[in-house]
Amino acid sequence: MRLAVLDVGSNAAHLHVVDARPGGPPQSVFRLKAPTLLADSVDDDGALSDDAVDRLVSAVTETVDASRRHAVTDLIPLATATIRDATNVQEIRDRVREAAGIELRSLSGEDEARVTFLAVRRWLDRPAGPVLLLDIGGATTEIAAGSGELPDIAVSLPLGAARITRTMLPCHPARTRDVAAVHRHVLRSVRPHAAGLPDGARHIATSKTFKQLARVAGADGRLTLGGLLEWIPRLTAMRPEERAALPGVAASRSRQLLAGAVVAAATMEALDITHVDVCPWALREGLLLRRITELSHP
Repeated sequence: MRLAVLDVGSNAAHLHVVDARPGGPPQSVFRLKAPTLLADSVDDDGALSDDAVDRLVSAVTETVDASRRHAVTDLIPLATATIRDATNVQEIRDRVREAAGIELRSLSGEDEARVTFLAVRRWLDRPAGPVLLLDIGGATTEIAAGSGELPDIAVSLPLGAARITRTMLPCHPARTRDVAAVHRHVLRSVRPHAAGLPDGARHIATSKTFKQLARVAGADGRLTLGGLLEWIPRLTAMRPEERAALPGVAASRSRQLLAGAVVAAATMEALDITHVDVCPWALREGLLLRRITELSHP
């Protein structure tokens, strides 16, 4: 089976084409990333600007055309939270349908957490025992935990790196008091969800945000709370172009790197986590794995 997932998010539309068969991992065939750059294009009413919708439609059209050139028989198109929560989402869906011939679907934040948790479970070399997952996206942060392939707890909070940058960290370099306010806000938002999380869980993080933070402040795929706390003052004092010069940091994400670091640190503090291992698989891989399972058991 040749499958593909199209993940349309706040920074880019990501296409991943794979060949898959039941009982084996999907084999990557082709990847394409087309920029959307939606993070700074949400107005006060929650709508994406006309220019942002134009970029989104162009990115989706480019990636869908590529999927057809690669003979994809089953395309999974997903619009993540920035689009899902936009007040003009129906206009966006209509324009995408007209231009690209597909229906953009969305999952709830909790369902995204469940699908990402599945990907983490399949990726782990030692899958036994409880897992606690953290995932920082552009608009939301997900927390999931459990001992099976699907989590017992799945939470989605409006603490995404792009959202926090837009609403609470508008200046770069940032003001120390603004960074402290974000830290307090995340602690207040996350602490109520600490109750009931499993003891002795392996702590796993996914998402581009955590991957970049691990390159900057971590080592060997591991990110520590201490390392984050050391780097946050340095990131606070940097301009976006200085952050973009750090290893593994894309220019398109450099403005939101600080917010991602503060959200990560405060979330880890609220949940009493000292370190996380960074998993390369996330939502896209989870969608593919779930679809392969569905096709194998009609």
